[in-house]
This record gives sequence, C-alpha cells and structure tokens, in this order.
Amino acid sequence: MFKVGDPVSTPPAQYSTELQQKVYETFAGLGIAFERVDTDPGLTMEDCQHIDAKIGVRIVKTIFLCNRQQTEFYLYVTTDDKPFVTREFCGALGIPRVSFASADHLRALTGVEVGATTILSAILPSAAAIHLVMDRNVAESEWFACTDGTPTCFVKILTRDLFEHYLAGREVDLI
Repeated sequence: MFKVGDPVSTPPAQYSTELQQKVYETFAGLGIAFERVDTDPGLTMEDCQHIDAKIGVRIVKTIFLCNRQQTEFYLYVTTDDKPFVTREFCGALGIPRVSFASADHLRALTGVEVGATTILSAILPSAAAIHLVMDRNVAESEWFACTDGTPTCFVKILTRDLFEHYLAGREVDLI
C-alpha cells in the first residue's frame, strides 16, 4: 500500500536536500502559503493518484529536456495525463528537436534526482539558463502541486503565487 501522510502547512523537520531547504525558506521569505504531504517515493502515475486524492489537486508532470548538443535545457510542466509529443513541443516553441536530458545534467542543473524533477528548482543559480515551459492548462489552474525537490514530499501552492512571487523575474513560455 502506497503511504501518503495527512496534509500539513509546516516545512519538514529535517531537509533531505539543499533544494528542499531552499524551497521552504523561499516560501517563508515570500509569504507563500503551502500544504504538503509526505509520501513513499512517488514515481509512477498510480502513486501520484494517491497523492492527488490526499492533497486535493492533481500533481503536475515535469520533464527535463535538452537539445542534441546538450547546450539548451528545458523544464516542461504539463498535466499527468497528457502524452509528451516531441514534434508538438518543439513546434510550439519553434526549436529544433529535443530529447530527455541525462540524469547527470538533471542533478547538476536542478539539484534533484530522477523522480523529483520540479519547476521549484528554478530558484537555484545553476538553473538560471534553463528554459521554463508550462502547459497553458496548468498555468490557468487555481492550484499548483509538484514535488518539493524530493520524491517523498509533494507541495501545493496557489498558481498565482508560483508566477507572481516564486518565479518572479523568470520567463515562462506557455504552450
């Protein structure tokens, strides 16, 4: 049975990663209210359905991509039920073909391991050059829910707070 704790509005007692600590410090510094749930590692769509039910909104799917030369990187946030179609993604942005970036690049640029990819890593200096891309349906939702940089904790904030405060100053392409 997949374990999902009850929602809480306090940071974890101990942080698992540097990014996780920075996320909650940033929330506190910007006055962003949140709810989070601790879970078993949420790695499959079935796991996310259990998390969705507990947190009250659907967890987004975040994909880390790069160009062939591995010089341009993209964090793409979409709904969990939308298949990723490279041709459509590249066509919407007017860019050459992309593919999934390596776990090494994911770790180096976003501070997370596979299974914990999150747009919240955009606050890291190492993520400054990553292109942020979001499905328009996600951007228009009232709530935004994703990992906090670990595969065992999922956080929910107002989408407005994500754009107006957390990602202030960062360009996000909507497709």
